[in-house]
Amino acid sequence: QVQPVESGGALVQPGGSLTLSCLVDNRVFSTFHMAWYRQAPGKERELVANITVHDFAAYADSVKDRCTISRDNVANLVYLSLKNLKPEDTAVYYCQAKTSRGVEREFWGQGTQVTVST
Repeated sequence: QVQPVESGGALVQPGGSLTLSCLVDNRVFSTFHMAWYRQAPGKERELVANITVHDFAAYADSVKDRCTISRDNVANLVYLSLKNLKPEDTAVYYCQAKTSRGVEREFWGQGTQVTVST
């Protein structure tokens, strides 16, 4: 069973920062590519950042200079740190785990709400 569980969403003022966490309680966590997506109201889900099993990270242009994705293969966690938050960062943030071996499968969390507002 692979069930990502996100946490850390909050109401944040513009210019603020926060870190989201995603726990995948699975003994083969280190074999999953991990990613964060977000979906704003009325918009399609979009990729924010991803990190491979080899720790290679990539970012969307909209967050590239404000975002860090990292993983802890001992604690089975992946993090997304965002700084200088903007109202347009408001969205539900989803964690995705994708297999790196065998049949490609994706597993999604339920999401955590990030609201950037005064």
